[in-house]
Amino acid sequence: MNFNLSNVLTWNNLAVILDILIIWYLVYRLIMLIKGTKAVQLAKGIVFIFIVRIVAGLLHLNALTYIVDQIVSWSVVGIIVIFQPEIRRGLEKLGRTPLFGGREGNAHDESVKFINELDKAIQYMSKRRIGALITIQQETGLDDYIETGIKLDADVTGELLINIFIPNTPLHDGAVIINKNRIAVAAAYLPLSDSTMIPKRLGTRHRAAVGISEVTDAITIVVSEETGGVTITRNGRLLLDMTREEYMKYLTAELVPKKEKDNRWYQRLFNKIWKWGAGK
Repeated sequence: MNFNLSNVLTWNNLAVILDILIIWYLVYRLIMLIKGTKAVQLAKGIVFIFIVRIVAGLLHLNALTYIVDQIVSWSVVGIIVIFQPEIRRGLEKLGRTPLFGGREGNAHDESVKFINELDKAIQYMSKRRIGALITIQQETGLDDYIETGIKLDADVTGELLINIFIPNTPLHDGAVIINKNRIAVAAAYLPLSDSTMIPKRLGTRHRAAVGISEVTDAITIVVSEETGGVTITRNGRLLLDMTREEYMKYLTAELVPKKEKDNRWYQRLFNKIWKWGAGK
C-alpha cells in the first residue's frame, strides 16, 4: 500500500485539527479565567449534570433524561443572570488583549505604580516600627487563606496599607493578601513554619511568611515591629533586613513585566481595519 501524503493533508483534515486546537485553547483560557473564582464550583456542577445526562441516556432513563434536559435548557439564562459580573469581567479582559489594542502595554506602568505604593507603605511603617505582613499571590492560588481574612477588594495604595497595620485597629493582626494588584483581604491567617533554620529572634510574622512560602510561590513582605527591618520570603527563602534599594530591585525584577514595543503586525492590521470601519 502506497502512502500518499496529499490524501492526508486535505483541507478537511486540517480543518478538523484546527477546530480541535481552537476549542482546546478556548477551554484552557476559560479555565484560567475562572480559576480562583466562585465560577469554579459552577463548572464542577455543569460537568456533573452532563455526566448524569450521558449516563441517563445510556441506561434509557427517560424521566431523568427529560428532567436533566429541562435543567440544561433553562440553566443558560440562570448562568447569565447569576454570573453577570464574571461574564462582564471576562469580556473586559478579552477587550484588553493586544489583538484589540487593549491595555496589555500598560501592564508595565501599572506594576511600577503598584510597587511604588508598596514602597510608600513599607518606608512609613519601617521608620515607625509598625509591624506588617503582606503576601502577594503569584501562580499558586491562595483561596484557602483568603477565606480566613476580611474581604476588602480594594486598590493597593500606600495610605490604605498603612492604616490596615496601625496597631490596635481591627485589621492589623494578620496578613494582607494581594491578588492581581488588588488587596483581596486583610487579617488573614497564614501557616506557620516549623523550620529550625529561622533565627529564634524572629517572631510570628516571619514564621508565617516563611510558612506561606513553603507551600506556595507567593512573595511575602514582612516589616519587623521590633527593628523596622524589611524581610522578603519566597519558595522557602528568607531575605532578611533588606535595604530599600535591595527590596525595590527584587520586587521590580519579580513583579514588573518587561516593556515591549507596540510593533506587532496583527495589532497594527487590526487597528487599521478598526479605524477604517469607524470612519465609514
